[in-house]
Amino acid sequence: MDFLADKDRTASVAVSFEFFPPTDPDMESLLWTSVRHLAPLAPRFVSVTYGADGSTRDRTREIVSRLRQETTLTVAPHITSIGSSRESVRELARAYWSQGINHLVALRGDAPGSVPSHIPSPDEFRWGIDLVRGLRSVADFEISVAAYPEVHPEASSAHEDLDNLRRKIDAGATRAITQFFFDNSTYLRFRDDCVAAGISVPIVPGILPIINFSQIQRFARRCGARIPASIANRFEGLDADAGTRRLIGAAIAIEQVEDLRRHGVTEFHFYTLNRSDLVYAICHAIGVRAT
Repeated sequence: MDFLADKDRTASVAVSFEFFPPTDPDMESLLWTSVRHLAPLAPRFVSVTYGADGSTRDRTREIVSRLRQETTLTVAPHITSIGSSRESVRELARAYWSQGINHLVALRGDAPGSVPSHIPSPDEFRWGIDLVRGLRSVADFEISVAAYPEVHPEASSAHEDLDNLRRKIDAGATRAITQFFFDNSTYLRFRDDCVAAGISVPIVPGILPIINFSQIQRFARRCGARIPASIANRFEGLDADAGTRRLIGAAIAIEQVEDLRRHGVTEFHFYTLNRSDLVYAICHAIGVRAT
């Protein structure tokens, strides 16, 4: 058993990072500081998010272009369908392909916060599977899609949600990146369900280090992710102690990733929130070092 544990700890680990377009000069400075800090870890790729209803389209493209020009990172822009015509999505994909960008993160996308439910226009790609097919019609992209170990909030059942993922893979997606989760058994069951459903692409766990626990609670309520009581209890009484909260957040994420590695997981996608220190520390702890 000790031998197996040592073998797991030394297995090669691949990481990727998600960033989002900044909204003000301070956030922009933080983003580029984080990019410079994390780039030496040689991530498999970095993704750049796309706002609800395509609201950050121009800023996303600016960040993507600058990453391409100023770094050697492989960039995977998010591309969504809500609020965009099919032709505008294809046009954007063609523009990315012409820039040498061949990896996209394809998401149906979220409606703007003021719209409780979105009814796609006849000119939009209605579902994620339609978006994947549309991108495949443009070029031979590597396409990552979203997966939900705790079931998408709009899905009627876990079976329906898993079938939707399988159809996106059948349409040409090459990787699934999960919504963040904090209970590893949930991910491991989901991974087993994917195998049973005939899904053979990598199911990469999305890891969200806890920097601000109140913020994470809001995120979790929005997407249906469960925060175990054992984690919540570790943050009790620390509202005014940001330093200790960060130490505990790092410990939780390291424990989570190390446990997943013991179950054979060798690739992780980190939701950075444009902050690098905690992610860098976690990567260092699991053996992902600057090159």
